[in-house]
Amino acid sequence: MKAAVMHGKGDIRLESVPAPVAGEGEIIVKVRASGICATDIKMLLGQGAPKDLPAILGHEVSGIIAQTGPGVQNYAAGDRVAVYPIAVCGECFFCKRGRHNLCLHEFGLSHGIDGGFAEYVRIPRQIINAGGVVKLPDHVPFDKAAVAEPLSCCLAAARATGTNVGDNVLVVGAGPMGLMHLKTALWHKARVMVADVRPDRLALAEKMGAAVCLDANSADVGGAVRRLTGGLGADIVIASLGVPEVMERYFPAVRNGGIFNVFGGPPAGQPVPVDLRWLHYAEIMLTGTFASTPADFQLAVSLISSGEIEVDDLISHRYTLDDMLDAVEQARRQEIIKGVVLIPEGD
Repeated sequence: MKAAVMHGKGDIRLESVPAPVAGEGEIIVKVRASGICATDIKMLLGQGAPKDLPAILGHEVSGIIAQTGPGVQNYAAGDRVAVYPIAVCGECFFCKRGRHNLCLHEFGLSHGIDGGFAEYVRIPRQIINAGGVVKLPDHVPFDKAAVAEPLSCCLAAARATGTNVGDNVLVVGAGPMGLMHLKTALWHKARVMVADVRPDRLALAEKMGAAVCLDANSADVGGAVRRLTGGLGADIVIASLGVPEVMERYFPAVRNGGIFNVFGGPPAGQPVPVDLRWLHYAEIMLTGTFASTPADFQLAVSLISSGEIEVDDLISHRYTLDDMLDAVEQARRQEIIKGVVLIPEGD
């Protein structure tokens, strides 16, 4: 089969590799769409690259079941599916408490096993057993279904922060994830403010329903947020980008008793100062969210399928595997909002 294979930092090659075969309790999915995530780009740049190379990246996958292994029930060849990418044990301390994204034994697509930048991908039994292979209605296009995984991460953040009707939510960063946070908060009927340095991204956020768009080049965005909230500050701040010094700038934007969520994955070894007196007396909840649970993923698929959250306007570029090198470079230069690699059924 054809696959985009990572060999090292900045080295991804289009190659012919053996197609996977379904083992006991496993499924092979014919990939029809695979989203390009910022994590993929970080890996290619050498941040958190897979330990075992070469490897196939891509963890935002939808497609058609091509093969089921012995013991697989309730699925059949031809089923249209979206795939949760994390293989969880279901038995550890965290899994038993519904916090599967913190599983002590997790691995997954492009993280221990090959991912979806290929014509076929093997789905291990752990993902299937956790309810991570979700059937798609016929009317849902595969490219939209591939957005379910990143959307599920935003739903997980909204769940963790308790986003609710009427909350003032500030989203820092209007990249693809920031825009999905915007859509998720709007679904919860919150009032959403978005901050970014790029006018084109802010214009897109406004078109998608942001109540206020703030130029992050301003010297005092935190002050602007307080003025817009009657002097209080935002109930919830979502730091969608993973730049520690930028996150630190927005601490003053959260109100007393509010929640500051570190969502974007920051690099290791770059701490920022936090005034513990501020945390104590203002009762700030400083927290983080990582990935999502199978339940979050199932909700994301449901919301996309029903049209309650529209994701088609997030997909700015569609590629083929043959375009993969160009796609990665455009994503690295932030020239796209959300890119999806499409693989025609006949390939």
